[in-house]
Amino acid sequence: MRIWVNGGLRDADDARLSVLDHGLTVGDGIFETVRVAGGRPFALTRHLDRLTRSARGLGLADPDHDGVRRAVAAVIEANPMELGRLRITYTGGLSPLGSDRGDAGPSLVVALGETVRRPDSTAVVTVPWTRNERGAVTGLKTTSYAENVVALARAHEQGASEALFPNTVGRLCEGTGSNVFVVVDGRVHTPPVASGCLAGITRALAVEWTGAQETDLPLDVLERADEIFLTSTLRDIQAVHRVDGRELPGAPGPVTAKAMRVFDERAAGDLDP
Repeated sequence: MRIWVNGGLRDADDARLSVLDHGLTVGDGIFETVRVAGGRPFALTRHLDRLTRSARGLGLADPDHDGVRRAVAAVIEANPMELGRLRITYTGGLSPLGSDRGDAGPSLVVALGETVRRPDSTAVVTVPWTRNERGAVTGLKTTSYAENVVALARAHEQGASEALFPNTVGRLCEGTGSNVFVVVDGRVHTPPVASGCLAGITRALAVEWTGAQETDLPLDVLERADEIFLTSTLRDIQAVHRVDGRELPGAPGPVTAKAMRVFDERAAGDLDP
């Protein structure tokens, strides 16, 4: 594997940041995950725009989009594969110990790893922890992912691939790395960004392409929804066949199957929507 680190490609064994990088010491960093199929990244412009929004939310300098694009192209060329997960990581850079940020400038790392297409359906669980819809980093895609690591481990213990969070007022919010949609009486709904969820790239495209509505939803909608599906960069649209102890037989249901089909067709026709 060849990885881009602060201006150039490095072999994986030589791809290093300082142990004093603020992304490591306090999680002062942001990232994007981009699907790469056949050597071509999907929705890269949207991902770079969100990277900038996250940088501004943390008070980091705006990333140089042209520079990031060059790094992405170099990494893809150096690591040919059919289907890959490309990660762009942008941190506060070399800094003193503690929360104060140094003045050395940000660090940029771009890496690409091979992946496989997800199954058409999966199981999810709900967890007792909450998303803070009023937090300082709410809606930013930061590298401070420990909460997600803990929740995802809980999901795996229960035979599921994703954990779903409520927010602090008990409304449905999001997964550890996905957005959630429900079908009720034939209509598709997803929690609004005000719930505290990340404004997912695939979420936005699914709303645009399927006509889904942003709706403030109670957590118990999962107990009565006709269909449930997840969206994320690597899942695209993925049906849910079990939530906690509730089975949803026949997943993907008809509404989800149509959404999956529409998404695949639209995504194939425009790699940078």
